[in-house]
Order: sequence, then C-alpha cells, then structure tokens
Amino acid sequence: MIKWIGAIVGMMYRGLPGAIIGYLLGMLLDNLLSTKTPTTGTSKSRQYNSVSPGDFELNLLSLCSIVIKADGQVSQQELDYVRAYFVQAYGKDRANATFRTFNDVIKNRQVDAARICQYLVQRTRYEVRLQIIHFLFGIAQADGRVSESEVNQIAQIAGYLRLNRNEFESIKAMFFKNADSAYKILEIDRSAGVAEIKRAYRDMVKKYHPDKLQHMDEVYRKGAEEKFRRVQEAYETIQKERGF
Repeated sequence: MIKWIGAIVGMMYRGLPGAIIGYLLGMLLDNLLSTKTPTTGTSKSRQYNSVSPGDFELNLLSLCSIVIKADGQVSQQELDYVRAYFVQAYGKDRANATFRTFNDVIKNRQVDAARICQYLVQRTRYEVRLQIIHFLFGIAQADGRVSESEVNQIAQIAGYLRLNRNEFESIKAMFFKNADSAYKILEIDRSAGVAEIKRAYRDMVKKYHPDKLQHMDEVYRKGAEEKFRRVQEAYETIQKERGF
C-alpha cells in the first residue's frame, strides 16, 4: 500500500521519475514493516513472520550440510536422502537447480547454525521446527548409522531452534530403539504412573498431529504423520508392557 502512495506523491512533484522513485522507496518501507520481529506472545503461540519458500529452502539446505559434514565425511546416501526430499517436494527440475547450490554449500561454505536458526525461529511455527529436527535425524540415519558427532550437531541445532531437551530426546528416540525409547518418545520417565502416561500421550498427540503442518510441503506432512505413528506405537508398547 505504501509503495503506491509513494508513487502518487512522487508523480505529483517530479512526474514519472518521481513516481518511480516514490514507488521504490515505498516498497522498501513496506518490506521493512512486513519483516519487523513480533514482540508479544509466547514462543509457541505468537504470530510469526512468514518465510518465503526460497529462503526456507536455502536455510534448510544449510542445516542439512552441517549434519552431513558432522562426522568428517560426505555420505552419498545422505546426499541422496536430501535430494529425494527436494525432488518430491518441488519436482526434478527445481531439485536439480537447488542441488547445484547445495553442492556449493557442502564443498565451499562455512555455515553459521546459530544465525540460521535465529532467522527460522522468528519466521516459522514451533511444529515446523520440530519437523526440521526429525528431518535432520532422517538424513543422519540415511547411511545406516547415526554417529555421535551427528547427534551432537542436531542437539545444538535443536537448542538454537528453541526446542527443549525433552523434545529433542523424544525425536531422537524415534531413531534409536532401546528399552526406554517408548517412554522418551512420550517425554516421560519409566517410573511414570498410568495417569501420567495417558496424559503424556494426549499431549504428544496434540503436539505432533499432522494437521498442524497442512500448510507445508507433502513430504513434511508425511514426516509429521510418521512422528504421529511413532507416538501411537510408543503408547501401545507401554500399554502392553504395563497391562492397561
């Protein structure tokens, strides 16, 4: 709106050149106002500025590169996992163009995870950030083994994305099976009582419900559905173990 007002005022005073200058200045002011960081509300409920698909894509690729390089080698299986995501999300042609940039990031660039995550925290919903961590674990597991260095990098990214330790451990437990995995997925201790288990299950169903990612690409929605299934499986495992 401001850009058109600027164009009209510029036309009145300087003719066509003034209209162009006024339009450009107004557009700049529009952009500044639209990207102003919100200052009210909680971290999970406030309204976030939107992030363009292109910006989200590039920042996600940068985080992917950190995980892929975490163990000191670039795994072809992990690269293929990322490529498959972008082919499914955007089509083959766009994925090819994206991967040219990605290869440059992998080979030549140092990535500042804290800066990228700060940008994403201001512009993405909490559910999207949970899914980012799930996706990064999927990359790490693509070569058949999640290394300690990869886990540490993902944990650091989760912290930068303002996810707490229980949330990180819950998603991690979806990829590491052991006696306590089901409890960790529900973000509870093995000593939890039946009432606490049921309450935790209800809370996790709300947190990971796929409907919360309906605005995202299909592959992200599928990732949300996978997390949702893991929560259900964890609850059923505990039900059988406890007999309720």
